[in-house]
Amino acid sequence: MVADAAMLGAGRIRALAAELGLRPTKQWGQNFVIDANTVRRIVRVAGVGSDDVVLEVGPGLGSLTLALLPVVASVTAVEIDPLLAQRLPQTVGELQPETVGRLTVINADAMSLAPEQLTVSPTALVANLPYNVSVPVLLHLLEQFPDIASALVMVQAEVADRLAAPPGNRTYGVPSAKARWYGEVRRVGSVPPSVFWPEPRVDSGLVDFRRGEVRGDDALRRRVFAVIDAAFSQRRKTLRSALAGWAGSPVAAEETLRRAGIEPSERGEQLNIDEFTRIALAAPTDS
Repeated sequence: MVADAAMLGAGRIRALAAELGLRPTKQWGQNFVIDANTVRRIVRVAGVGSDDVVLEVGPGLGSLTLALLPVVASVTAVEIDPLLAQRLPQTVGELQPETVGRLTVINADAMSLAPEQLTVSPTALVANLPYNVSVPVLLHLLEQFPDIASALVMVQAEVADRLAAPPGNRTYGVPSAKARWYGEVRRVGSVPPSVFWPEPRVDSGLVDFRRGEVRGDDALRRRVFAVIDAAFSQRRKTLRSALAGWAGSPVAAEETLRRAGIEPSERGEQLNIDEFTRIALAAPTDS
């Protein structure tokens, strides 16, 4: 266990913020974890170890980074705020000088992060994701970095529920289905607002991801995602109606569904990722 002296607590975080003249912004989803036990718990639940190369998004002042560094081979921290990106190596050097060589900081937007920006391919993603972009960031990183075998992300509780929801659940939707293109997703815990500064108005949830077998190439992924988007664009309508625009007409949608072995009267919320894939494969390639 990492000692408290090598971690960031509430006092140190507020002192750092004062030193930097930092005012957390909603634009970048800046809510900093001030509880050492919470970040230790995240690292423990993530199951990462000495062989893992961890990608961390939005390290902020470094709370989670400091919990990860003593445990894993290395951490690549991607921070959009240039002030925080510049300060993070200094913070690690002050509190954990023995681990600073394991840290790489990239001042970039995770939404546009590409493999060529990293010197080493990550095997795991562990992050407190900004609330406002958590789903697109997660899906982008899973697409861009196929060597990420596992992820443990903290997101808004409502988003955690949506990501982990199974077919037939009222919260099952586009995020749930698309995340399962890459592997298995489950909700593994809750985090109260009191462990953050400033405190958000909502609870957070922990989501665990484990990558599965490759389902197809990027062209097929785009086709499957187009089917998912269409199926949930009119959630209450049957697939025959919801997919009409995507397929070209209700008749074309019904024909494609029947070729895929899917009943046209079903709704998108009833289908799993395998069934969405069958629909994409049954459609003409120009759909």
